[in-house]
Amino acid sequence: MTRVVVVPGVLALLPEYAGIEDPVAELRTACLEAVGWLGADVRTFGDRQGSRVARHLLDATSRSGDEPSYLVVGNGSAKRTEKAPGHYDERAEAFDAELGAALRAGRAVREGSLARELWASVGAFAVLAELGVPDEVQVDYDDAPYGVQYWVMRLSIEDRR
Repeated sequence: MTRVVVVPGVLALLPEYAGIEDPVAELRTACLEAVGWLGADVRTFGDRQGSRVARHLLDATSRSGDEPSYLVVGNGSAKRTEKAPGHYDERAEAFDAELGAALRAGRAVREGSLARELWASVGAFAVLAELGVPDEVQVDYDDAPYGVQYWVMRLSIEDRR
């Protein structure tokens, strides 16, 4: 079985951005639990910011087992509300609903002009279609705090070779 975890590349997960009160406590817990589910040897996919977050999450968890494992870092739109980093865009909610469905199904997700306009970080999601159709999907987190859509998902893909 191949194990795949999807997490957002939000800088608030990094220790250097920690404050007195954790603004993403629920998200952090979901990320750490999901990453801890992966095997010992993990391939990561993400942009530069996502790679920083992935390294931190991997360093902060202990993992065992030899299952092929992948950590995919990205997020949906950053324009869900007026206070979002990219301000409000009425297309964001529908975009995120479609993106979330694609992630759950293991369908191809390609970066396009709409993703860029909505400040979505989806480049790493393209690898999901190459890994196969998931047999099981567990969604640990699905919310848009601060107007940015984040998911934490665990996907199990059976080896059919």
